[in-house]
Amino acid sequence: MTTYSNASYAVKNVSTSSSTAISAISSGTVAVSSLIMSNTGTSPITVNAYITRSSVNYYLVYQATVPVGGSLECIQGNRVVMQTGDALVLVSSVASSCDAWVSALTAV
Repeated sequence: MTTYSNASYAVKNVSTSSSTAISAISSGTVAVSSLIMSNTGTSPITVNAYITRSSVNYYLVYQATVPVGGSLECIQGNRVVMQTGDALVLVSSVASSCDAWVSALTAV
């Protein structure tokens, strides 16, 4: 029987090109239970979050607006299961204006 452990991943100053929150999983699965993206800048931003699998991007959120001082909970109440080789990638429309927090269960 597989055992799971709680894990968290933090990304400071999400990039305008891409910031990897969870890099390619070497084996097993990761169940992402929460993804929060917060606007730390002085103007509204738009954010993207996607999972890359086999060089294809699958968007969880696309061009969502986050107001000044606000946050967006992109995953809540469900789990997104990532498999071997998958990566969770984040993008912000303004450099150094978004922080992100990911909570997940990882197979041990």
